[in-house]
Amino acid sequence: MTTSTPAKEPVLGGNAGMSSEYLEVRDLRVSFDGFKAVDGVDLTLLQGDLRFLIGPNGAGKTTLVDAVTGLVPATGSVTKSGVELIGKKVHRIARLGVGRTFQTASVFEELTVLQNLDIAAGAGRSALTLLRRRRTVLPAIEEALDVTGLGKLRNTPAGILAHGQKQWLEIGMLLVQNCSVLLLDEPVAGMSHEERDETGNLLRRIGGERTVVVVEHDMDFMRAFATSVTVLHAGKVLSEGTVEQVQADPRVQEVYLGTAAAGAAPELQPDAPTGDTIDKEDSDARA
Repeated sequence: MTTSTPAKEPVLGGNAGMSSEYLEVRDLRVSFDGFKAVDGVDLTLLQGDLRFLIGPNGAGKTTLVDAVTGLVPATGSVTKSGVELIGKKVHRIARLGVGRTFQTASVFEELTVLQNLDIAAGAGRSALTLLRRRRTVLPAIEEALDVTGLGKLRNTPAGILAHGQKQWLEIGMLLVQNCSVLLLDEPVAGMSHEERDETGNLLRRIGGERTVVVVEHDMDFMRAFATSVTVLHAGKVLSEGTVEQVQADPRVQEVYLGTAAAGAAPELQPDAPTGDTIDKEDSDARA
């Protein structure tokens, strides 16, 4: 299925402003046994701005996403298009259109691609109805198959998909749930170079109509596809702007390289040691 209108391209600052979907984070704080994993973070994330969230291990990136989606208790404010999320249960936040992925794709491996998408789209239907073969395919599912490039694999069991394809399927499952805010945790981890490029192009296709935040350690991937970047360090926002602005920031150079280099700004390197304490979520994700 091909959409009749051209998709919007993600651009710096978004393409719709505060009049459309957005996520606003104010003074967000998360502590574990006295350790401040997220320490007063402010972010404004707009539809159509493909935002990458980077920082060394222990910076609080995954914890921030966990707080937004209700997986860890937090204080402060997180509003989706004006609706407060802090204090709401995980399933209620999801129903408000906030979806997330994890490093390891959460798909039903014994079911086909089409069945996975059908289940994701079928909130409120009985288990028997969910597993019953449909005579027709919902338009939202056909669109997700087209956008993710999985159309020819619709009848393939998810368990035999390539690593990258499983990630695309998980993103597709969020799309059929009509998620307007997508929080993606290291979506290209373990992918081949070709899969990374395909994933970046997928994010561009979906990012123009949604608020998309990518937690990432792959700096080449970030440089190729980000329209804006937020750098976290020790639970705080260290820098924010375009890729070029962030790379030129002496504070970011100090965190990533151990020294503020004179002259031309160096390219960021992933996860240079900084002596930070690694927070629970970041360490668990790498266990």
